[in-house]
Amino acid sequence: MSRFQLLSDDQWALIAPFLPSRTGRQGRPFSDARAIVEGIIYRYRCGIAWRDLPREFGPWQTVWRWHRNLAGDGTWDQIHQRLLAAADRDGKIGWTVSVDSSIARAHQHATNVTRPTGGWIELHGSGRRAA
Repeated sequence: MSRFQLLSDDQWALIAPFLPSRTGRQGRPFSDARAIVEGIIYRYRCGIAWRDLPREFGPWQTVWRWHRNLAGDGTWDQIHQRLLAAADRDGKIGWTVSVDSSIARAHQHATNVTRPTGGWIELHGSGRRAA
């Protein structure tokens, strides 16, 4: 397995049915769907820009376009639901929720609220002088 092959065969088998397949239309040959999906995973795992994607995944524009199209038509949501259901079925997800009830208060000067406190007038406005 190379450093650019990110999905096992079992993982690929779970998501492959949701991805587009060859349509038989004329034109540019269909790109390898697995390499493109692995390119998308690699990009997010490494936190790199699309243009910095290694050439092993194909042209970065193609990988970006696939990601954009799959996000736009809801394919990523379907894949996420499928993987979540499979992990839940296998007992790999713990549904324990932790709720934190602590309060973090900001200092009064950290807010954008202006308060009419009077300032100088309040302190010196009485006209009385201290002895």
